[in-house]
Amino acid sequence: NSGKKMLPSFSLTLKSTLILLPLPSCSFQLVESLPWDMPYGPNSSAAKPLYQAWMELLNMTQESIHVASYYWSLTGEDLGVNDTSSKQGEDVLKKFKSLLLKNVSVFIATSVPSKAKHSTDLEVLEKRGAHIKRINFGQLTQGVMHTKFWIVDMKHVFLGSANIDWRALTQVKEVGVLISNCSCLAKDLWKTFKTYWDLGEANATIPFPWPSNYSTNINSHSPLEVQLNGTSTEAYFSASPASFCPGGRTFDLVAVLDVLYDAEKFVYVSMMDYFPTSRFRHPPRYWPPIDNALRSVALHQNIHIRLLINCWVHTDSSMFRFLESLSVLSDQHANITIEVKIFTVPVGNHTNIPFARLNHSKYMVTDKAVYIGTSNWSEEYFSITAGVGLVAKQSSTDATKRNPTIQEQLRALFERDWNSKYSVKMEDLPGQKDCAWEDGFKSSFKS
Repeated sequence: NSGKKMLPSFSLTLKSTLILLPLPSCSFQLVESLPWDMPYGPNSSAAKPLYQAWMELLNMTQESIHVASYYWSLTGEDLGVNDTSSKQGEDVLKKFKSLLLKNVSVFIATSVPSKAKHSTDLEVLEKRGAHIKRINFGQLTQGVMHTKFWIVDMKHVFLGSANIDWRALTQVKEVGVLISNCSCLAKDLWKTFKTYWDLGEANATIPFPWPSNYSTNINSHSPLEVQLNGTSTEAYFSASPASFCPGGRTFDLVAVLDVLYDAEKFVYVSMMDYFPTSRFRHPPRYWPPIDNALRSVALHQNIHIRLLINCWVHTDSSMFRFLESLSVLSDQHANITIEVKIFTVPVGNHTNIPFARLNHSKYMVTDKAVYIGTSNWSEEYFSITAGVGLVAKQSSTDATKRNPTIQEQLRALFERDWNSKYSVKMEDLPGQKDCAWEDGFKSSFKS
């Protein structure tokens, strides 16, 4: 009899324990790099500098660091450039070397063939004991591994637009996120790292289906519930291409569209390239999923759309036609707003540095969520190229706003750029000397 009485009591205790179990508590910081000689006004919004974020991660590394990277180029010597702005990248490389001396396990997955043809970074680290896999995405998917993330000690994460390149620290505008003390998210991102790592062998083929140990239960349908900076958050990682999404992993394009369609008030996008087409096949083919979604939410849900798109000396000026086809839909009387601005980083006296001086960001912020990714918005970045995205939604009940939500923080960065002197409307592009606008390009807008 006494045993029977104890059984309900034990059940109640167990039930209350499950209810009271706290959410994992992690911290995040938005991260950016601002190119040298590109001042903003006083009291402008700002995020943690990329160099500080990377050095902070390296300084806290005790056991292991996993890096998924398109390529490595951390010294000015790689480009035959003698410029003081390469010092930060060289500091990062020295720090990686010092970690290897301390017996930290360094695992690097990178794309081959490498874009950095003259860099010796990986060979130097490999000689010192780094474990490196060179993944041939050309053979696997006919694309490249465009991914950019770090995982430290299986509990700290950096993800964003920045390549492992000294120019990302001082000559290119980047945006990312640093998530600390968050083993639940770090271990989930590691599963994506493992999809690359395990195919870094000769004659590797993509498994279909992927074995169950690559699967995840953290996705758009069941995001991880976590405390980020003390605020309730739902978060998950997405991946591309679809063939690199094992069971449960949300495909990156689906993540982008989910965030777009979930917005209730606004969608702000900052992107290096925007093309509703393919980019690396000739002739290009039409690819409308993101373009259709933007039109749909603007016209049917009266969502306020702002697109802030990069222009630099290598921009394909045909992009402006696609952007104009969106912006001409604006109709004040019908409450349809699609605004486009072009962001140009001034080259100034940095002409000696190739493939620099651009806004390389790849993010979207809405009133409901943020999407921070590694892919530009055109077909191949989703169909054949490896990339990752982070989707996070915060709901704050903090009336004092001591802790602004991640949406509010990223919106502040976007609006700083949108309202800066570096952003212009398309009709003002002629005369922007550091932007490859088409000669004679004339907008059909009426002011």
